[in-house]
Amino acid sequence: MRNVNLWLVIGFVGQLLFFTRFLVQWIASERNKKSVVPISFWLFSLGGALILLTYAIHRQDPVFIAGQSLGFVIYTRNLILLRSARAEPAN
Repeated sequence: MRNVNLWLVIGFVGQLLFFTRFLVQWIASERNKKSVVPISFWLFSLGGALILLTYAIHRQDPVFIAGQSLGFVIYTRNLILLRSARAEPAN
C-alpha cells in the first residue's frame, strides 16, 4: 500500500471513531429515554482525537492540529472526572 493511501486510511479511521461516538450516544439516549453520555462516548472521542491528531501532524496542518489537541485534552479531562466520581463513596 502506498504511503499516501495508508494516511488516508488513518484519517478515515479517525473520522469513523468520531462518527461512532455520536452513534453510541444516540443509542444510549434512546434506550434511557433521556440524554445520556456514556463513557464509551469519551473513549471513542479520545481515540478519534488521537488518530486525527496524528493525521493532522503528518499533514502539517496547524488549524487541524490545534483543534484536535484541544479536543484530546478535553476528552481526557472528562474521563478523569468520571473516574474520580466513581471512586468517591456514595453518600
